[in-house]
Amino acid sequence: MTAMAPADRDFPWTEEEFLALDEIADRVELWDGDLRVSASPTPWHQHVITELLIALRLPSRERGLRVHSAINLRLKPNRIVIPDLTITSAIDFHERVVPSDLARLVCEVTSPSNAATDRVLKMHYYAEAGIPWYLVVEHVTAGLWLYRLEGEKYELDGVAEQGETLRLVEPVTAEIRPESLLP
Repeated sequence: MTAMAPADRDFPWTEEEFLALDEIADRVELWDGDLRVSASPTPWHQHVITELLIALRLPSRERGLRVHSAINLRLKPNRIVIPDLTITSAIDFHERVVPSDLARLVCEVTSPSNAATDRVLKMHYYAEAGIPWYLVVEHVTAGLWLYRLEGEKYELDGVAEQGETLRLVEPVTAEIRPESLLP
């Protein structure tokens, strides 16, 4: 479940204050001055992301790209999110925050507590940041919904449910079957 934190603070957080938190156990994102704290993902969620990362690792390297799980991604000043998975061009591995112009694809795995955030708000944020591809993995079935940025919004590019294959040609070439992601 996502919550605003800390509850007793009545003024916005700056990016500098956010970064001063250093590494903490919770997933903390900065959304326009507000901190959003999420519980650690479930083992199911983590398994799906790991399998997806494995499926995209070699195709990413073949294109000179890298795939990462749970990195700090700066969409704009004072908006730093943590996508479940991100494919980027070359990044500085010593920097805590990756600029969004290096992201080629972001992926979110929905859960009952965040499905609307991933399908609406984060989709809008990623489009606004100009990230070319957005992949949504549906909770329980691992259905895959791939979106391509057209202008200022995402258009559906492909869908794969159980028994089907999602074929990516950009930013990497890969075929993914939803059932291959499941535990």
